Amino acid sequence: MARAGLGAGWSCLFANDFDPAKGVAYAANWGADSLRIGDIHKLKAGDLPGRADLAWASFPCQDLSLAGAKAGLSGARSGAFWAYRDLIGKLADQGRAPAILALENVVGALTSQGGRDFAVLCEALHALGYRVGAMVIDAALFTSQSRPRLFVVAVRGDLRVPSALIARSPDPAHAPPALLRARALMAPDVLHDWVWWAPPAPAARNTELIDVIEREPTDVAWHTPAQTQRLLDLMSPANLAKMHAAQAKGAMQVGAIYRRTRADGAGGKAQRAEVRFDGLAGCLRTPGGGSSRQFLIFVEGARIRSRLLCGREAARLMGLADEYRLPNRYTDAYHLLGDGVAPPVVRHLAQHIFEPLLEAAAQRGAAA
Repeated sequence: MARAGLGAGWSCLFANDFDPAKGVAYAANWGADSLRIGDIHKLKAGDLPGRADLAWASFPCQDLSLAGAKAGLSGARSGAFWAYRDLIGKLADQGRAPAILALENVVGALTSQGGRDFAVLCEALHALGYRVGAMVIDAALFTSQSRPRLFVVAVRGDLRVPSALIARSPDPAHAPPALLRARALMAPDVLHDWVWWAPPAPAARNTELIDVIEREPTDVAWHTPAQTQRLLDLMSPANLAKMHAAQAKGAMQVGAIYRRTRADGAGGKAQRAEVRFDGLAGCLRTPGGGSSRQFLIFVEGARIRSRLLCGREAARLMGLADEYRLPNRYTDAYHLLGDGVAPPVVRHLAQHIFEPLLEAAAQRGAAA
């Protein structure tokens, strides 16, 4: 999906993923010539051809996520970052360090181990000879899905960064308090070279959840009335009030539902169904049980229907074109999309940071 966001002006030299099912999806869309399926820890610098302008990494979030085990960068999954770091270091030893490094992960990476994991990650990139900066960007600026993500962008230290790309101070739109707190833990030399990236605000989003809906999806079935009633029975008074407000509007309203475990007010926990009618879907997540699958509820006066979010709807919520080929199995498609990065965010970063950086470097090289 990062490749979809970068666009036709970019060529892929090498792609890697651990998951064979994701590899099949990648090959279906881009071909398999540059693809290597397998553990990144087993890759060698010689496996990576040429000298890349950009090395993108979306490494596993499970150990950093607010919902995960919080083992941090020492965890078996999120610790894949260190294999990426080592590969970049070996490329640098060979005079092949990429111009730009970009890493995407959940915002929980900012609070993992009290913010220290984020500080260590940035220090590790700086030690490779890169100036580092970071932003939090919500895909909701571009698509009808609430999906805030952390983007770390590092530029090789010998490259000049045009002043138009950076700010003197953090922009609250991209630098929440958690980022500022975690940044404060970094070593002085990293802070000295820190970059506050300053991409412009995107144009106002003009789509809502109802605009991505498939009227009669083929990969999910409509719930029975009893199943829909079960979702309603799981709602708190506040969420039922949202349902009543949607019914009062008369015209078709489409809401998104997640089932979550909440305190029951009596010292225990209970499952709840939480609905939103703000034009956004909740953040897509990989399915690890029924509670992580997102439901849609359709309200038109007294008529209420519900079902799972279908694969093509999930793809549209990520900002993927309908031509993007999805796995045939629903579970594989939803897993792929829940793990993915929203292409419109990648395009925004490419247009306003990556490409201007590379253009400036090319002009400087031509002048020299």
